[in-house]
Amino acid sequence: MNILMTGGSGFLGSAFIKHSNEHTFTILTRNPERSRIQFPQAIHCISSLDSLDNLDEFDAIINLAGEPIIDKRWTDKQKAIIAKSRLSITSQLVTLITKSANPPSVMLSGSAIGIYGNGGDEALTEHPDIKNTSFSTQLCTQWEAAANQASSYTRVVNLRTGIVLSNRQGALAKMLLPFKLNLGGRLGNGEQYMAWIHYQDYLNALEFLLRNQDVSGPVNMVAPTPEKNKEFTQTLASTLNRIALFPVPEFVLKLLLGESSCLLLDSQRVVPSKLRESGFEFRYSTLSDALSNLLNSAED
Repeated sequence: MNILMTGGSGFLGSAFIKHSNEHTFTILTRNPERSRIQFPQAIHCISSLDSLDNLDEFDAIINLAGEPIIDKRWTDKQKAIIAKSRLSITSQLVTLITKSANPPSVMLSGSAIGIYGNGGDEALTEHPDIKNTSFSTQLCTQWEAAANQASSYTRVVNLRTGIVLSNRQGALAKMLLPFKLNLGGRLGNGEQYMAWIHYQDYLNALEFLLRNQDVSGPVNMVAPTPEKNKEFTQTLASTLNRIALFPVPEFVLKLLLGESSCLLLDSQRVVPSKLRESGFEFRYSTLSDALSNLLNSAED
């Protein structure tokens, strides 16, 4: 496939490009020269979607662009930056799709399990009513709505992504040092569910969704076995042959992170109903298998 990708220089986008030998890529990037150096294979880089009149030349779109959501406190200004970075590019892509005589056959567009808000112990499939009013819920709802404007022209899949595990980037990579120093511990009371996925399963799921024409709409990009934070903590410590005796109280997280602390404290027992029903097979279905693979062997 000839794929147009936004967010191609980020963690997941770059991993998909580097692990794919079957596709050609055009990536939207603010720094085309750096991106050409970043990738071993030949790719085409553009710095603006304004350079395109339509998307007739592309078979698929993967839309992952967006300002990181957890790196900074959620001030009103930062919330606006986070929202604009997702909604503006997505709306531009939809406009280009509507201008295409032969539009791409599929658009995989980013979202996150933050759309569910705090779900407690409820198992969250792709079909519950979204009632939460948090910023993350509103953001993901707007992001999906923007992408779905293209559903009359192409198959749209909303990638409701959980915690993607990698020992090089993302949440797990940030946790490794304190845990290796025996300074890790649960967050809050540890009762909140964490929905995770091994990065390799995420990449395989992207490939699966590109090709499976029967899947559309929201798809939970998570492993089948979400774990409570306290269990995640103990499994990580055990895999590293360490102890985890230093919990971080809820009030400390709220003091340090403000409103965005909900990303660490909300319980999201999200399950991948659509992926499993459509025949996708996970290589790493349990947390212990995923962590053992990531921490006891070098990533590709």
